[in-house]
Amino acid sequence: MKLDSKYFDGIRTRGKSRARAEPSTPVCQWDGCDAKGTHRAPVGRDAEGEYFLFCVDHVRQYNKGYNYFSGLSDGEIARYQKEALTGHRPTWTVGVNKAARHGPAHNQARSGSAASAARMRDPFGFFNESRARRQRGGPPQRKLKSLEAKAFETLGLDGGADAADIKARYKLLVKKHHPDANGGDRSSEERFRAVVQAYQLLKQSGFC
Repeated sequence: MKLDSKYFDGIRTRGKSRARAEPSTPVCQWDGCDAKGTHRAPVGRDAEGEYFLFCVDHVRQYNKGYNYFSGLSDGEIARYQKEALTGHRPTWTVGVNKAARHGPAHNQARSGSAASAARMRDPFGFFNESRARRQRGGPPQRKLKSLEAKAFETLGLDGGADAADIKARYKLLVKKHHPDANGGDRSSEERFRAVVQAYQLLKQSGFC
């Protein structure tokens, strides 16, 4: 290619770019200080999002005397702290509905009263059964989970056993199958471990 080609004439080199000016750091806003203001400090209440710029020494001094609640009474401070729990958003009491409260369907009888119990339909006898069990003083019955049923089986009890029966059977089996009472028999040791695990599971589930 010839050096005097027209293609070379169209080439233009980029000139040297000017060095970018570094952003200037603001001066500390503390009176009489000429250091760089590299640290932010809040202006105060009712000026959220606004900051002073101080050097490291003066920002420490400023923070020592900073009090967001300066000028407020004790009642105003307590109110602010209470509203801060909900992010200073309005709240309402759960279930408040003035229109429904004075409606025709609203009953003045208290929940669980004899009047409400008499009007309530219970075709399957769930509530009557619970009431009878409370009168007998027995524990509330519920369907056992598989591990709970196995734990009762390990202790040799049925699902209706109360806390006293469970504890008594646990003490009996622990004394019977403890390795020290059986000369270190491995089979007795495994049985002992199963009894302890079964009792701990029933205890965590609230049976004893």
